[in-house]
Amino acid sequence: MAQEQTDQIIDCGNAVCVIGAGPGGLSAARALKGMRLAYEQFERHSDVGGIWDMHNPGSPIYESAHFISSRDLSGFIGFPMPKSYPDYPTNQQILSYVRSYADAFGLREAIRFNTPVRDVRKEQDGRWVVTLGDGARRRYLAVICATGCNWDPNMPEIKGHFNGEIRHSVTFKSADEFKGKRVMIVGAGNSGADIACDAAARADKAFISMRRGYHFIPKHLFGLPADQVGESGPPLPIWIARPIMSGLLKMFTGDLTRFGLPKPDHKLFESHPLLNSQLLHNLQHGNIAVKPDISHYDGDDVVFKDGSREALDLVIYATGYKWSCKYAGEYFEWRGGRPQLYLSMFSRDHRNLFGIGYVETNSSAYKLFDTEAFMIAAYLRDQLDNPGKASPFDALIASDDPDLSGGLKFVKSQRHEVYLEAHALKSYLKRLRKKMGWPELSESYYDNLRDSVAASRSTAGLRAAA
Repeated sequence: MAQEQTDQIIDCGNAVCVIGAGPGGLSAARALKGMRLAYEQFERHSDVGGIWDMHNPGSPIYESAHFISSRDLSGFIGFPMPKSYPDYPTNQQILSYVRSYADAFGLREAIRFNTPVRDVRKEQDGRWVVTLGDGARRRYLAVICATGCNWDPNMPEIKGHFNGEIRHSVTFKSADEFKGKRVMIVGAGNSGADIACDAAARADKAFISMRRGYHFIPKHLFGLPADQVGESGPPLPIWIARPIMSGLLKMFTGDLTRFGLPKPDHKLFESHPLLNSQLLHNLQHGNIAVKPDISHYDGDDVVFKDGSREALDLVIYATGYKWSCKYAGEYFEWRGGRPQLYLSMFSRDHRNLFGIGYVETNSSAYKLFDTEAFMIAAYLRDQLDNPGKASPFDALIASDDPDLSGGLKFVKSQRHEVYLEAHALKSYLKRLRKKMGWPELSESYYDNLRDSVAASRSTAGLRAAA
């Protein structure tokens, strides 16, 4: 009997399946709801929040984690972060904000919590069958993959045997873990720099191993969050913006090689810069030291490519994550470990398979998620209301290949396989919306949705009082 139930497919008609209820999945849900599209949403955890919920198994968030972009530029469209938040909110504040977003737009009602997705399959007619963790199968018009990219740790292979402990940063939660230990962080992304600062504060000895040099941008310039300074004026071409910002950084930070940091092998903006002031502070005060790339392990020691060695107790790999999508990975085209999607969201080969969040960019994430979700919802709305109008966009998905680099020549690395310059992307998406006759996504676009949720709550409160 149980086998018969799992073999049966429940047809959900033209509904859309949203997988994941983190920030990207919630953006998708609001866009679909705003376009009056039926949808169902599945979340393996017990609440919304995605990676920002430290209790979500596999979350990479640690106690000292803060948002990397500033409060006033980072909120969802039409739902700014509270002014009571600091310039760079804490992880707890971000989690609270994301959950208040879900509540404000009535997004919880369509979410099935504690419901993982096991598998996604495309049928011959182009519809999609989603298999849930309990074996139940449901058929949809489309699938939006919004489960994020920070769940599958990337562990480098380094020769030799190490007597100490080796862990990925996904397992790190508190600076107290470093107390009394000789610690090294491998990798200098923004998380690696943060964790290195925790090690500098609590470890007996602290090191950070860097494969290449990076451009450091202080979190504040002229008393303002650095990204606000960059956005305060009209967009400048890269040949003007780069020397201006390079001059500012030279004035604010000087020559960082005097602290042992390697000189960057690329120009500013050709790789994602490090937005961190604390690491420079700790280097200036000798709380942490820089080491080159690891050559091999030798018992108690880590041996580096310059021939030096250090006796260590703990090595943390802050080496990023594989961008896997295990339930639907075979339907994505992968290059350099990154999915190749039109405008970072539309599958070119499989109609109505979408991704939200599969992009690297020099912009705050949540507004980008909202824009991606809006484009997907508008396209699906056209499919149902006016299929002939959707056909030109089908042609664009198949063959359009715009240059969204903004004039930058990015470093040849896995991270930059899908890196898009934010202003170039936003400008192109705006032209596409106008070309397709889709509305603009203004700050007030979802006000009626929010008002209807507030009204229904008010009515429910009156009924309860009666």
